[in-house]
Order: sequence, then C-alpha cells, then structure tokens
Amino acid sequence: MAGRVLKGRVTKVRDVDTIVVAGTPIRLNGVDGPETSTRVGRDAKFFMERLVGGRIVTCELNGERTYDRWVGVCFLNGEDIGGIAVKEGHALDCNRYSGGRYRELETRAARSKMRRASYC
Repeated sequence: MAGRVLKGRVTKVRDVDTIVVAGTPIRLNGVDGPETSTRVGRDAKFFMERLVGGRIVTCELNGERTYDRWVGVCFLNGEDIGGIAVKEGHALDCNRYSGGRYRELETRAARSKMRRASYC
C-alpha cells in the first residue's frame, strides 16, 4: 500500500490516533495520542469521533504497518486530521515519525497533561 490513497467513510474511531476507514485500520502518522485507559485519552477519542465519525476522509498511506494498521496521514475536506487533533490539544507531535510536522501546533495545556510516548 506504499503511496496508496484510500478514500472512504470512517466506520470506527479506536482512539485519537487510530481510525478505521472503509474497513481498513489507519494509524495516523506522527500523532502521539493518550491511551483510552485515561480520562484525557477518552476525551481525545470522543473529540476524534465527533470530528470524523461517519464522514468521508482521504488517507495517504506510506506503506508501513504497525500491528494491524496501515500508517498514513488522513484529511477531512483537505485538512490533516492529525494536525487538527494536535492543534485542539488532544494529541502531541511524535517527531520520530512526523519529522516535526505537528510540533508548532502543540498546545501548552496538552504538553502539561499528556506524557509523550517514549518511542517518539
């Protein structure tokens, strides 16, 4: 699926950084979201459900996989949904994978309430 574009309806939101598009699980590349075992993580998942649940998105997949998910950047009406989540304080930038794409979008509040994943 390297370089493949997938367009479809979001049928499930697993958490703020993993969505299911037309039956295909997608891990949002470079987005470090909190785990749903925490209140912050559940709030972030709810945010993403409101943002994209049932809507049509376009994902640019990079060909990588992590667990059962393809990795990519997804867009709603041309806007990067990972960037939206970071900008709205529901996730952090994972520089190791984003190359710093979302760094400037991080909020001070998000940095204070979320712990960055060690792999980032």
